[in-house]
Amino acid sequence: MNCKYVMPFQKVVTVATVMLLFCSLTGHAQSSLNGYWDFRSSNGDGTYRETFFQLEQNGDKLTGKWFGRDPNGVPMQGMLSGTNVHLETVPPPSGARTPAMSRPITYDGTFTNGVMTLTSSGFRGTTIKGEATKTTREAAMPPAPLPLPALHDLPDNGLVRTPPMGWNSWNKFAVKVTDADVRAAADELVSSGMAKMGYIYVNIDDTWAADERDANGNIKLNTKFPNMKALADYVHSRGLKLGIYSSPGPKTCASYTGSFGHEVQDAKMYASWGIDYLKYDLCSARYIYKSTPEVHQALYQKMGEALQATGRPIVFSLCQYGENDPWKWGAKAGGNLWRTTGDIRDQWQSMDKIGFSQIDIASYNKPGRWNDPDMLEVGNGGMNADEYRTHMSLWALLSAPLIAGNDLSSMSGETKSILMNPDVVAIDQDIAVNPVKRITKQGDVEILARKMADGSTVVGLFNRGSQPEDATLEWSSVIAGKVASVRDLWKHEPVAANGATYHASVPTHGVVLLKIKP
Repeated sequence: MNCKYVMPFQKVVTVATVMLLFCSLTGHAQSSLNGYWDFRSSNGDGTYRETFFQLEQNGDKLTGKWFGRDPNGVPMQGMLSGTNVHLETVPPPSGARTPAMSRPITYDGTFTNGVMTLTSSGFRGTTIKGEATKTTREAAMPPAPLPLPALHDLPDNGLVRTPPMGWNSWNKFAVKVTDADVRAAADELVSSGMAKMGYIYVNIDDTWAADERDANGNIKLNTKFPNMKALADYVHSRGLKLGIYSSPGPKTCASYTGSFGHEVQDAKMYASWGIDYLKYDLCSARYIYKSTPEVHQALYQKMGEALQATGRPIVFSLCQYGENDPWKWGAKAGGNLWRTTGDIRDQWQSMDKIGFSQIDIASYNKPGRWNDPDMLEVGNGGMNADEYRTHMSLWALLSAPLIAGNDLSSMSGETKSILMNPDVVAIDQDIAVNPVKRITKQGDVEILARKMADGSTVVGLFNRGSQPEDATLEWSSVIAGKVASVRDLWKHEPVAANGATYHASVPTHGVVLLKIKP
């Protein structure tokens, strides 16, 4: 999953419907709703999600807090009218830094005989049903932090000397991903030719774990993934590698079992299954540990040590949204790549903002140690072809991991031509790992350049504006000496290099990508 910003303290349990239980008083009066409540809803895969309320009743009025996202609680209000109950979160004031809670989450239903059946709507556009029972404050609050290791630099594991390439399940399948989906994705990587180009990691994102560990504390699988070792064997049989997802917190972002307190145990399990890549998402740990560079480094170092101790080569992908500048310490914690931003969305504004924000930290890229501005959205339908070509060009110039997130089984020819442009992939995979640099800005056109290992220079003329723009490139601004040849990498044709300048019309949100040989 992208590094998803979801309920950290929802616990996954085994209950079948969503209701709210109230203890009945004798006579005609109902019991008080004062206290903490545990709201449970099925995930449909043998696991369940928990959200917690704190309610206070004053006559028919209800107030309280909702603990789905923040241990400090989000205000709630509601009414108890006869057998009808209504609860809703209170949106924050305008400008508050909680955009995901800008719309209320509502709970409506009826209760009889001390049991209330509720339907919830509003969270991420979903409608759910489940039950809540009275619980304790301790159960509703996050656990105490566990001891973290003393900081020290972990050795380089020798993996991903060029940016990793592959596919991740979240952008297309999200919580619905299954074993069959992952096998199909592996097949498509091979049959499409993407695997031959380097797209070799098949990464399962969130929602593969069971709701509880076994008696020995080992992590278990839910019904969507019956046998992870068999799945890894299948992916390996296709010449590919399998990735998995977890969190240093007790719950992942989608409220499945995380690795909190079980790092060594989980790392050994991943190795026994044949896992090749771990994406480790901060999620619920952000509400347990302080957000400082030292704490985050130690938190990820704990799993980095556990992975290296297994003896199996496992790529370690740090996902904590760019907090505390992970590009400065991620490699010390054993990381091979680290998210540098919040989650990308399949729209121009998100991709543009994220991509161009990475240029100033491009010098931190080194073989086996990569800035990660999040997955590719190419082919998911939220942008047009020019915008997707900009997306791919920019990620390649940034030496970013190329992790596709589209439905591989229904790729259009245009999508394939973008993801599988060999000249653009070669930029991303260039062994020199020279940082991309800003050359100049002409109105809405931004010109970036990166020198390649073969002595050539790749130049991107990016139009970030809402209208087509004319751009001028002075050859002397990007190379020293005379131009020998120029090639347009999206049109797949040579470009005349007569004179001292090059002129191009760059489409709205589009790019002209040139490879210049001196």
